[in-house]
Amino acid sequence: MTQAAFERVADQVASARGARWLMRAGLRPTRQRLALATLLVGDGQDRHVTAESLHASATASGEPVSLATVYNTLRAFCEAGLINEISVDGSRSYFDTRLDDHPHFFWEEEGRLVDAPAEDLKIARLPELPEGAELARVDVVIRLRRG
Repeated sequence: MTQAAFERVADQVASARGARWLMRAGLRPTRQRLALATLLVGDGQDRHVTAESLHASATASGEPVSLATVYNTLRAFCEAGLINEISVDGSRSYFDTRLDDHPHFFWEEEGRLVDAPAEDLKIARLPELPEGAELARVDVVIRLRRG
């Protein structure tokens, strides 16, 4: 098999993985959703992306998509339960394709979010929830600086 043929097959596998991911959540695989889904999950690896980094990846891959469309699509993916939004400050959110409960390290100088080992985190107790509230999720972001 030539390198070009191998790359075409890999692209088809990635695209099929993205389409299955969308359809599992009941989302119609439009061209732009499929392109972004393929970038997010096409290789089977978990990702932490910002809207800006996903937009840059889409542009680099030749997919014409606006930044507004990337934001809207990421919101739709969140609402469908495909990704989680992790807020690291008031102005920047990361989107995580890994859905299980796990903590994160945030490297402040680099603006990079990575998974932290969940087995090392112990939360002894959460505060009592306000009346009428139910726990949706607990996000743990451990901020790091180079020492």
